[in-house]
Amino acid sequence: MSAPEVTAPGVSAGDVTVGTRLPPLTVRLSRTDLVRYAGASGDFNPIHHSEHFAAQVGLPGVVAHGLLTMGTALRVVTGWAGDPGRVRSYSCRFTKPVVVPDDGVGAEVQITGTVSAVQGDLVTVSLEVVCAGEKVLGAARVEVDLGG
Repeated sequence: MSAPEVTAPGVSAGDVTVGTRLPPLTVRLSRTDLVRYAGASGDFNPIHHSEHFAAQVGLPGVVAHGLLTMGTALRVVTGWAGDPGRVRSYSCRFTKPVVVPDDGVGAEVQITGTVSAVQGDLVTVSLEVVCAGEKVLGAARVEVDLGG
């Protein structure tokens, strides 16, 4: 029997066990999202908006900011936990870029999370973040305090 999927926001540590699946999230990142993120972050590296420049440096196209991808993936956990302030740590490796075509549709990113450890109120969630069949974040782990 597989572990249950917990869907109620604001869960507590007693509600989860190792193997508990978080509700999945699918998002689309468009070129407009990249422009907005560049403005908010101050990261105007041309790999995030210029096909010409991206090709010159060997990329397959314009790519999303790594931290935009990372932050977007965290939404699976913050939505589930009910409060972003419950996140205690978050780490990952950037394994593949998210290529964002200029087609009005963008790139689909699929995010899933599974509880991989429970120690008292501290719960570790492992994320899987995939775009175009490729894992774009590796070893993505989030520690969340689900205490009272």
